[in-house]
Amino acid sequence: MSARRVAWLLVAALVIIAFAIWVSSLRHLERATLAGDLVLPGLEPAVNTVTQVQLHKGNGTQATLARGESGWLVSERGWPAELGKVRKLLLDLGALNVVEEKTRLPANYPQLGVEDVSGPKAAGTLIEVTSPARTWSLIVGKSSTAKAGYVRRMNAPQSFLAAPLLSLDADPKTWLDHALIDVRAERVREIAEQPADGAAYAVSRSKKEDAHYEVRPLPKGRELAGPGAADALAAALSSLTLEDVAKAPQPAPPAAAHAVFHTFDGLEIELAGRKDGTRSLITVSARSDDAQTGKEAQQLGTRLAGWEFQIPDYKYAALFTPLNELLKPLPAPAQKPKGTKPAKP
Repeated sequence: MSARRVAWLLVAALVIIAFAIWVSSLRHLERATLAGDLVLPGLEPAVNTVTQVQLHKGNGTQATLARGESGWLVSERGWPAELGKVRKLLLDLGALNVVEEKTRLPANYPQLGVEDVSGPKAAGTLIEVTSPARTWSLIVGKSSTAKAGYVRRMNAPQSFLAAPLLSLDADPKTWLDHALIDVRAERVREIAEQPADGAAYAVSRSKKEDAHYEVRPLPKGRELAGPGAADALAAALSSLTLEDVAKAPQPAPPAAAHAVFHTFDGLEIELAGRKDGTRSLITVSARSDDAQTGKEAQQLGTRLAGWEFQIPDYKYAALFTPLNELLKPLPAPAQKPKGTKPAKP
């Protein structure tokens, strides 16, 4: 090999080495520059203009949060969304910043949960935030620590470790406004009960100052379990929440249980309940002939009419308590002494 050729090879090698060093230093500079940058530039100042947020999972689960004239709705249910939860999500997305760069290789995305959500095995959640001006799309993957997790902008190769940690759920019912009714026990004067099992009965008190509720009619020979056995029924509408909601089916299926709550200030709330598999379902109506509570009844009726609500099982049991559960247990049947033989006829 000639000296000239050797010289050219040395020059080429030096050029390659210099280029590699330059690329390495550039990547290092880029990495340092990116730390602290916003993952979704432009979203933070546009939070109040966002009109829709969609969350998708690879298994087909989807939640759509849409801003309407009266606030945010969960489109899949047609029911109001929890405003504070939606607001926090948008603020966290706007403030989401890069902690450090992670993989650019698609083969490594599943380790972080940031692969495309096109298949049922995809671990991440695609979130799309839409404003009149633009849309931001982000795949939110697995968490790394309690404060940060892995993300990747849709259609971009670079993934990031970013903070704050985003906790997302694409199930529509998790975004619902779960508040349903809140009638405090001290307001309740009387409850007419028709449980699914056992006889109908009523609990009542004459005035708010009465310590306990009376129960009528009591079965012959039976007693209440205690003076306050029925008091818990009055609290059944206090902070009543829903787990899920749907339009009430038409025609309405037969209800297994009924209860009507009467307050001292004239409000009446009627509930019909039924079981559908493991779900506890109720419909609710409200009315009042009293000027003091007429507006409250109208607001409740407007909000609740035409809907069927899934509520926690323990709340369903409290709303439609069988009379037998308020009574002292029947004495156990007398047992015959051991060793005795039946008398011969």
